[in-house]
Amino acid sequence: MPVRPSHTSSVQYIFQGNGVLATWWRRCSSEMRIRGSLVLLMHVLLCLVSGAYSGRTSSYVRNEFPSDDIPLEHESLAVPKGHNAPQQVHITQGDYDGKAVIISWVTALEPTRSEVFYGEQEKHYDRKAKGRMTNYTFYDYRSGYIHHCLVDSLEYNTKYYYKIGTGDSAREFWFQTPPAIDPDAPYTFGIIGDLGQTFNTLSTLQHYVKSGGQSVLYVGDLSYADKYEDNDGGRWDSWGRLVERSTAFQPWIWNYGNHEIEYMPDLGETSTFKPYLHRYATPYLASKSSSPMWYAVRRASAHIIVLSSYSPFVKFTPQYKWLKKELKRVDREETPWLIVLMHVPMYSSNDAHYMEGESMRVAFEEWFIKYDVDLVFAGHVHAYERSHRVSNVDYKVTSGSRYPVPDESAPVYITVGDGGNTEGLASRFNDPQPDYSAFREASYGHSTLQLKNRTHAVYQWHRNDDVKHVLADKVVFHNQYWESGTRRRRLKKKRHLRYESL
Repeated sequence: MPVRPSHTSSVQYIFQGNGVLATWWRRCSSEMRIRGSLVLLMHVLLCLVSGAYSGRTSSYVRNEFPSDDIPLEHESLAVPKGHNAPQQVHITQGDYDGKAVIISWVTALEPTRSEVFYGEQEKHYDRKAKGRMTNYTFYDYRSGYIHHCLVDSLEYNTKYYYKIGTGDSAREFWFQTPPAIDPDAPYTFGIIGDLGQTFNTLSTLQHYVKSGGQSVLYVGDLSYADKYEDNDGGRWDSWGRLVERSTAFQPWIWNYGNHEIEYMPDLGETSTFKPYLHRYATPYLASKSSSPMWYAVRRASAHIIVLSSYSPFVKFTPQYKWLKKELKRVDREETPWLIVLMHVPMYSSNDAHYMEGESMRVAFEEWFIKYDVDLVFAGHVHAYERSHRVSNVDYKVTSGSRYPVPDESAPVYITVGDGGNTEGLASRFNDPQPDYSAFREASYGHSTLQLKNRTHAVYQWHRNDDVKHVLADKVVFHNQYWESGTRRRRLKKKRHLRYESL
């Protein structure tokens, strides 16, 4: 019997995928067909009520493709022309609601003014913003001069042109601000993780920039500089130049991974996250966070929460207390789509890093269900996997079910640690495929999430099939708040409380 794709309805599967039933259907009389249809309908309903899911492990086997790192002399890593020209340009959201950006860049040779000239017409820059400059050393590596400049008080849904640098070394780019916060504001996010800087990485980026994505949700593990001898800081620079084709033109919402920890006591480096924190700014203060490692932003119709897998998150820690408050701040009447980013997946059936996210699941899964989180994106595992809506909140180690169960109040968990890193693919999955896993494949790729309105979103995962990208997984998601009845129950409760107070 063929395996049912997760996005195909149970009825379609029964008639199209089962040869025995198809033959029976053709031979039956009309009366028998009616009776048979009723029986099959009851079967489908029972499956839906009992949560009888069937998952799919893709049979696709990826052809060999260069997985070595891109040589430093490759054109995709080229230093821009001009003396001390700005390089590694990247932007991220600069405030809570999408009316500001942080523009960052590096000047390799000498310090310059941290200034951005910008305006709404190309080559006509009638405004200027000033920022700050920093640098750092790591063992025998000394960074260039890193600039971060906040450009705020922007208009929604507006294209801005900007220039950094001066004279022959000046460089010009543009970005588009999101639509105003609104429950029906359409918007398309790209979701990428674990990029590194291989030829597979380059393929992912080339495919993504053609996808129509307007902003990237990045789930950690950037340059993989820690994989090189003496933690080669120059590979942070080459990675910044590689991704500039996208990061200079649209905000990437950053999260970090284990390869950004860079705790190297044998090299005399005993602090953590030093290169990442110097290079990649986040608007954490805007969401009242005490750390750039966890924060939140609102963009179009989405509320995005970024969590730190490698910072303390148990009860009474700063991250725990912040998340508890932030979830209460979410207004689903304004931003119906609630999305969480983390690096280590809570649900994964891959042998690689198996169960590493279990402690965070125990800490936060109940909250995700209580607040109707729609989607949780993670990386870390170098493969793709999407779950059904399941939960395991009843498991108490010594009591309760040990296995996840269907739960329509739960988010969908998606692992996208397949950007192209040098460590290769995680090709070994648990066998048999667990019930909570809907689709999985060990390939490189990227995802897009198209928010259509307050009720529906179209999600797609694109496999990198070398020189072309292939749509390998597609799902229409229904919003957990607007489609589940949660909104009706809350409005009813509010009306009841209002009547009681009269």
